[in-house]
Amino acid sequence: MDAKDGKDPKETERLRVGAAVRRRRRSLDLTLAAVARRSGLSVPFLSQIENERARPSDRSLERVAEALETTAGRLIAASDAARTIAVVRAEGVTTAEGADGTAEGALSLEPRARRLVHGRHQLEALEFTGEYDTGGEFQHRNDELMYVADGAVEVEAEGRAHRLGRGDTLFLSGGVRHRWRVTVPETRVVVVTVADHVEPSVGGG
Repeated sequence: MDAKDGKDPKETERLRVGAAVRRRRRSLDLTLAAVARRSGLSVPFLSQIENERARPSDRSLERVAEALETTAGRLIAASDAARTIAVVRAEGVTTAEGADGTAEGALSLEPRARRLVHGRHQLEALEFTGEYDTGGEFQHRNDELMYVADGAVEVEAEGRAHRLGRGDTLFLSGGVRHRWRVTVPETRVVVVTVADHVEPSVGGG
């Protein structure tokens, strides 16, 4: 048992295999219905496992693993490998770059961008400091959140202008066309997005 919360670590591991199960299923190009047929488990239960809202028993996890042509141990190991805890310190601010290493947007007066999440994860985040203008429009596949830590920005989304000041946030669902620019010098903006490689949510499947 865990001395802090009294939970069996193995139970916690089983609860957290959802992401590994989903990745494995998608790598085999299988639907939840197909896995349900192979494993003898229900689609709703499999969906709850993938979303980590249900804790599979040892036997259920073995049945899921067999349906996915792997083992329960490998699913647990894959889940452990996917857990990341990382700290990004305040130093190390760099000139803004896109994913391909090219300048991202039209930059002026040496604006700076700092990646707050390193590596390939489901979440991406950037902190922009200085006068920044995206230039052209963006249209991200997944949801995005903008938070103005200092200063002010103007965002044009689907033809409508939104002026944001210190402490304001703006949420944009996937597919919304938008552009933004800083309107006050030394503005600091944090942009958080669901990575483009993540499949948009379409329910339990």
